[in-house]
Amino acid sequence: MKIYLNGEFVEKEDAKISVYDHGLLYGDGIFEGIRAYDGVVFKLKEHIDRLYDSAKSITLEIPMTKEEMEKVVVDTVKINNLKDAYIRLVITRGVGDLGLDPRKCPKPTIFCIAEPMNPLLGEDGIKVITSSVRRLPVDVLNPAVKSLNYLNSILAKIQANYAGVHEAFLLDSEGYVAEGTGDNIFVVKNGLIKTPPVSSSVLRGITRDTVIELAKELDIPIVEERLTLHELYVADELFITGTAAELVPVVEIDGRVINHGELGEITKKLSEEFKKIRKVMGTKVYE
Repeated sequence: MKIYLNGEFVEKEDAKISVYDHGLLYGDGIFEGIRAYDGVVFKLKEHIDRLYDSAKSITLEIPMTKEEMEKVVVDTVKINNLKDAYIRLVITRGVGDLGLDPRKCPKPTIFCIAEPMNPLLGEDGIKVITSSVRRLPVDVLNPAVKSLNYLNSILAKIQANYAGVHEAFLLDSEGYVAEGTGDNIFVVKNGLIKTPPVSSSVLRGITRDTVIELAKELDIPIVEERLTLHELYVADELFITGTAAELVPVVEIDGRVINHGELGEITKKLSEEFKKIRKVMGTKVYE
């Protein structure tokens, strides 16, 4: 495997960064998780746009154009002869000293990894719990910034591990449903799909937005509104979306079984449509 690192491709064992890199020392950096399907990088432009928005928000100067960054991603997939891959694009503040001051980091570190990876949580129904860890409010750290600091999610994931389930859902500071440790949440009730709005401690997921678009095209009513746990407990269907997870049904939450533990019709329909469009909606790696 070859990894892009600061302008060149190196072997995996040679892909190393300094212990003084502020991405390691302080989680000071940003990233995107991206997928390629059958030689097409799914919605690459949207991922790169979100990356640069994150960078601007934390005043991280990227010394490349968006077009050049897109080429980095495509070339990383191509040099590894991959058609289907999970891609991790990371930009850190770079090497500095042991202080916090980002002005001491003159040059960001940029690396890109591409490797085969199945859906993170599998494709069968998953069980989840509600975590006691709350999602950080937008006035503390806006989830729109896809930063390298994921400790909030990791603590919730630890609780899921202890409970012996696949995933944990986090509530926001007011007790409304926010998102999973790395995925967005959708509820289906009486034919209506609901998902939390991005204004409520929720990342605007690329797969999330795609599912919203698909639902509208299929004439399935969908709204963005704040959700309570009660609405998840009594849902007809419940599913999550994310680049790494893709689209996965939830069959149990906090001991409440959803849809008799079976795949719901609306979830199934959206999953089938997503699998159709993901191979054509994006940037071709091989011409």
